Amino acid sequence: MPQSYEPASNRQTRSFPYELRTFPIRFEDGAVSGETANWIQAVAMGFYGNAPTPEMSKHYVECEQVDNRMATGAYLTNSTAPVGAWGVEYPVATYAYHRKTLNVGAGTLLPVHQITAVTVRPSHRRRGLLRAMMGSDLAQAKAAGIPIAALTASEATIYGRFGFGVATHECNVEVLVKGGIVFHNPPAAAQGTVEVADAAVVRELHNEIFAQVHGGTYGSIGRHDMYRLMVSGQGSYESMEPSKNIRAALHYNSAGVVDGYVTYKPVEDKTRSMVEVVDLLAATEDAYLALWNFLGSLDLIDVVKWNQAPVVDPLEWAMAAKRNYKVIEAEDLLWLRILDVPAALAARDYLKDGSVTIHVGDPLGHASGIFRIDVVHGKATVTRLPEDLSHPDGPDSEAGEDSDADSGARVAETALDMGVAELSSLYLGGVSAQTLKAAGRVQELQPGAAAAFDALFAPARSPHCLTSF
Repeated sequence: MPQSYEPASNRQTRSFPYELRTFPIRFEDGAVSGETANWIQAVAMGFYGNAPTPEMSKHYVECEQVDNRMATGAYLTNSTAPVGAWGVEYPVATYAYHRKTLNVGAGTLLPVHQITAVTVRPSHRRRGLLRAMMGSDLAQAKAAGIPIAALTASEATIYGRFGFGVATHECNVEVLVKGGIVFHNPPAAAQGTVEVADAAVVRELHNEIFAQVHGGTYGSIGRHDMYRLMVSGQGSYESMEPSKNIRAALHYNSAGVVDGYVTYKPVEDKTRSMVEVVDLLAATEDAYLALWNFLGSLDLIDVVKWNQAPVVDPLEWAMAAKRNYKVIEAEDLLWLRILDVPAALAARDYLKDGSVTIHVGDPLGHASGIFRIDVVHGKATVTRLPEDLSHPDGPDSEAGEDSDADSGARVAETALDMGVAELSSLYLGGVSAQTLKAAGRVQELQPGAAAAFDALFAPARSPHCLTSF
């Protein structure tokens, strides 16, 4: 049954004339329900996409039900639409989620709540719709035991107020390949073999290869089912017509097993010949360099462009002419939002042992508190400390003076003060506490605390996310 939500504080004043309804995106008796079709139309309008045909709505549902995606719509109540306007059966705001995993190091895949399809109709903005949808959804995710939420943002200034922080970046790079890529160590880029393949083959190989890449890539987040169609040129959210200009190549390891692929397409540019990488997945370092070696060998091509390169790219350092690797733009990609501090921090991997105590502020209350982080043999134990020991109803009010004094001493050890958005940005180590301190976003309560925090949270490798959603 669809879930309904209306902020309790607004039920009497009716200042919030909307009902939030959540329902699964799936077929009903083999067909797309009217409620789902209307929701899909609203999402398409919000992202300026083509109005979906019934066939495209069916295609959408086929993919989304694989991911168990849940949709939320905000609907006008006790109202009628003007003649000619969309009726009240169309949501004025949309929101959706599915749940996959996030690679937090040492092979650990942490359950994550992935938020997408967030739109608000222009005529209904600034009425608390996003806050209502986000507040209700995050509370339910926290109650379900999901320690962290995630999204990729179309706009950069919306989600910080809900506790989301930028956790990974992606780079738009141009690699000059005229005459081929010259490698410092040519044999390293010639392991295994690369062969051209029909792009449709990637559709079938994608899930298996991505699972390998996801399991070995720190910062990677799970992909939804539509991805395998998009990266192979076999369909998208707007069309099921195969793309005629997407090409593919597969990498085979020494045992003849496919462990990577690249799909690419030509780009129109009057000044130079260029191809753009659509998707590049490599389960091994050998496959990664070999696929780039192949791209560099394409005849009549001056430049290879890729919009999802990692911030720290082995290719740049493998090339003899490093200056031929040009970073054109860097942009935030993955935003994280910690819901359960002890669970999230205990799940990730640490390279160094040590302890630090932090205070976290959270406007929504999910992650607020003082937490002592103790790392031993690369694993963290996170203890919530009492915040107000003097309060007569505090958790230690009957424990006696000695207990209060001991706990008070522990609270006095608090070294850093930050918001949940800042902690979420720090979580994967994509930015340092010292940088956020210099930016005025983290307060150091003890000298050297930011450096001590960074020593614990420094990752073995820079996080890299390969998925937009």
